[in-house]
Amino acid sequence: MTPPFDTPAAASTTAVERFPLQFARTRRFSLGVPRQFTVSPDGERVLFVRTTSGTDPVSRLWLYEDGAERMLADPLGPGFADDVPGEAPPEEAARRERARVTSSGVVSYAADASVRLAVFALGGVLWAVRTDGGAPRRIATAGPVVDPRPSPDGSLIAYVSGGALRTVRVDGTGDRPLAEPEGEQVTYGLSDYVSQESIGRSRGYWWSPRGDALLVARVDTAEVRRRYIADPSDPERPPRVVAYPAAGTANAKVSLHLVGVGGERTGVRLPAEAGEGHPEGAWTDRAFEYVVAAGWDRHGPLVSVQTRDQRSVYVLEVDEASGATRTVHRTHDPAWVALRPGTPSRLGSGALVVPARPGGDTQGLDIGGTTTPPGLEVREVIGTAGGRVFFTGGEEPTEIHVWSHACGAPGEGPVRVSGTPGVHTAAVGGPTVVLDSRTPDGHTVTVLRDGVPAGRISVMAETPLVIPRPLALSLGDRELRSRLYLPSWHRPGDGPLPVLLSPYAGHGMQIVLEVRTWWVAVAQWFAEQGFAVLVTDGRGTPGRGEAWEKSVYGDRLTAVLEDQIDALRAAAARHPDLDLTRVAMRGWSFSGYLAAAAVLRHPEVFHAAVAGAAPADRRLYDTHWEERFLGHPDVQPGNYARNSLLDEAAGLTRPLMLVHGLADDNVAVAHTLRFSAALLAAGRPHTVLPLSGAGHLVGQERTASGLLLLELDFLRKSLGL
Repeated sequence: MTPPFDTPAAASTTAVERFPLQFARTRRFSLGVPRQFTVSPDGERVLFVRTTSGTDPVSRLWLYEDGAERMLADPLGPGFADDVPGEAPPEEAARRERARVTSSGVVSYAADASVRLAVFALGGVLWAVRTDGGAPRRIATAGPVVDPRPSPDGSLIAYVSGGALRTVRVDGTGDRPLAEPEGEQVTYGLSDYVSQESIGRSRGYWWSPRGDALLVARVDTAEVRRRYIADPSDPERPPRVVAYPAAGTANAKVSLHLVGVGGERTGVRLPAEAGEGHPEGAWTDRAFEYVVAAGWDRHGPLVSVQTRDQRSVYVLEVDEASGATRTVHRTHDPAWVALRPGTPSRLGSGALVVPARPGGDTQGLDIGGTTTPPGLEVREVIGTAGGRVFFTGGEEPTEIHVWSHACGAPGEGPVRVSGTPGVHTAAVGGPTVVLDSRTPDGHTVTVLRDGVPAGRISVMAETPLVIPRPLALSLGDRELRSRLYLPSWHRPGDGPLPVLLSPYAGHGMQIVLEVRTWWVAVAQWFAEQGFAVLVTDGRGTPGRGEAWEKSVYGDRLTAVLEDQIDALRAAAARHPDLDLTRVAMRGWSFSGYLAAAAVLRHPEVFHAAVAGAAPADRRLYDTHWEERFLGHPDVQPGNYARNSLLDEAAGLTRPLMLVHGLADDNVAVAHTLRFSAALLAAGRPHTVLPLSGAGHLVGQERTASGLLLLELDFLRKSLGL
């Protein structure tokens, strides 16, 4: 269905037609967006990376100072022209895949304590640039560079090469190894797959504040099973080998070491297993297999470890002389202990900042013995400055605000820093807060000094060609937060609209938010094609308390599907133009899995589905993510059987399109191939669309734009439009 040609809305048809290409060329509108802000301790300097436009795929390093922006490093500019970088080392490519990086160039950097020196790697080559003037300098190293980081005083640069942690002086002399791998399957200074993908710990080493030692992770993947990711379109290219610990299999062995800049080393004596207070369950594993957070401040190293069954987390202080540890905080939970990004941390006074349950169902913070108030759901700790803790959170789940809390101020509770409804985050240093704000009106970055706007950092992302027009809804008895997108040319009573559900609805991510972003634009684009598009965050998504988030424990589908169906029926009751005889669902990753489950389990409600990168066989997903919900597959096989789709293949009676990137190392294409094989064996017709060379994030321009059009064509045909 398209707008009638005699209506004013027909004039927007060209914009709608051009949207898929814009969506692809802008890499989901991520190009031109400033990110990775670092604020100097005095608040005078702000570093960040950004491309030069909404379609430029090459990131540069920038400095904001004295109210103005200045480019510090341009990989395409003078000084770099004679040194064309090669391919990034495999370890760096893997880090970018885990971080879903969509650009090239300077995609990450690190700075010294005063933010006077910044270092970065381009194609394995180490570069350094000062913020007080001078061109970037290439620094010779012993091998391709991964994750370079300067010492706090800027005299040394640590980096990983060939699995070894090395340092080199900032003048390029004195390159030496600090910790070298004992075998091919050992690395120092890098994070393992699970820590990067599912825990959120991307780093593998941390400088001491004095710059005389480092806390270093040693990773041994000898017992981890290997996966071989090949590109069938290039049969002469060797497959990429990934150490991937699937549910129920061995994890990488991660240990920590205190390594001096002279090469001396002391092992950190981490506890082997949780003691008294650890909750028992159908499957119990007390072993501390996960190092979930680490750092080093002026009070010493601070480490957080989690048990294999994820029911206990210990926070440990490390004695930097002996490597001995002392437990300073314990958390237990009968389902799993939720990890709060940015915790644990400490204030300058040494006061500990850790997750807390302040009352009711709220997930909050304990800040030096003072808890945040009930009802304020904390999402992430941003940092500390001037005796204050800055964090994100909110009382309404569709809004995420920046808050600050002064430790030791009697009677003073958290103060909201951001104002406009939206999704806000920040970086802090001294009296400066860089407020990164996404609202329904767009994206802004405001520099606040002493709480007063002092300037802005430009956001150069393109504006979507389609104008989102979401209707905010709270649906059903559970007040399900939803957004309904209708065609701009549709008026009530014009006639029935087929319904397309386009949720994520999985753990760890919300998309029903007061924000204009890529998925909002995509939802409106589908609406302009003649659909009523409904997006709902149900049980299992963050932002609505602990019980809501953990309601998927042991069963990842039943409650989630119930919420989607309840929202659909409630929305139709309010908007009679929604045609419940023509309903489809589309999704990617978890929501692709959900879409396939929808047509399998509820064909009376859902009449077609597009399932992209669907993890159909839960045994194939990684340990930390999947065991969190379903336990150990050898001990609780029923959980995995109930939550996998392969055994339900014979029940398919509706049109289903399966889409998968053949280079996906997160949700392996084996999920879709096994599911398709089960459907084929059961004689159930279905469509399979393989995406050559695509990973979990589809970045190729032609593939990304073409995929939207192929989805649309499939949905139209399947619903008889």
